[in-house]
Amino acid sequence: MSAKLVKELRERTGLGLLECKKALAAADGNVDAAIEELRKSSGMKAAKKAGRTAADGVVTTRVAEDGSYGILLEVNSETDFVARDENFLAFVNSVAEAAFTGKQTDVAALMAGKLESSREALVQKIGENIGVRRIELLTADAGVVGAYVHGNNRIAVLVELKAGDQDLAKDVAMHVAAVNPQVVSPADMPEELVAKEKEIYTAQAAESGKPPEIIEKMIGGRVKKFLSENSLLEQSFVKDPEVTVGKLVAAAGAEVAAFSRFEVGEGIEVEKVDFAEEVAAQLKS
Repeated sequence: MSAKLVKELRERTGLGLLECKKALAAADGNVDAAIEELRKSSGMKAAKKAGRTAADGVVTTRVAEDGSYGILLEVNSETDFVARDENFLAFVNSVAEAAFTGKQTDVAALMAGKLESSREALVQKIGENIGVRRIELLTADAGVVGAYVHGNNRIAVLVELKAGDQDLAKDVAMHVAAVNPQVVSPADMPEELVAKEKEIYTAQAAESGKPPEIIEKMIGGRVKKFLSENSLLEQSFVKDPEVTVGKLVAAAGAEVAAFSRFEVGEGIEVEKVDFAEEVAAQLKS
């Protein structure tokens, strides 16, 4: 194969020299035919890599200029090294723009077609499993949506305010990124979580040997503290601990309607491999 053909195929696919030579040889020097065959094999290789856990990656946001809506997106890779790769980040941007433009939260529907082909080609080129994990959409009914993405692209937040402006929403989003509240207000806390905490506190208080009425007060106080520490409006604002987030927002004549926080890889179970044991097992077999 001529060096010119090999160079063209490498530029169009981003694949290695040897793989391009083999593909051109199999396609009798036809670059387009070689690309078609490579895409087929790329799909097979991408399928093989799909079984590997992708728990690293990045999160990102897109928000309309008028603050009317915004999307939150997580795309995973297997390693932090790939999460910083320019090709990976370009793919993330294309997915984010497509989700934002179409206000799409269904990952399967979004990835059907060109984006899935791009993902498979990227898997082939980089050699890691890559997946679009989740998308969240917040729409402002009578206010604005603001966003904050932490500098390492591993934590991103959307906040919806009733009234207020995007600067205030961004400040609240920054607080959510740093402190990680579970709910907006104490009333939003799921009853099963409150019951579980109360059960724990009851068991702890029973060992104190104090009278039942004192124990009841102890439990009530601890539950109240739990709700306060995990509810956004009750938390001290991270940029000014003298005021709560609730007071900060109220002073601006606004309310927090909702928030959504993504952290890369949260909830994904990663199998821990003991490489010494793995090598020993291979030698034994």
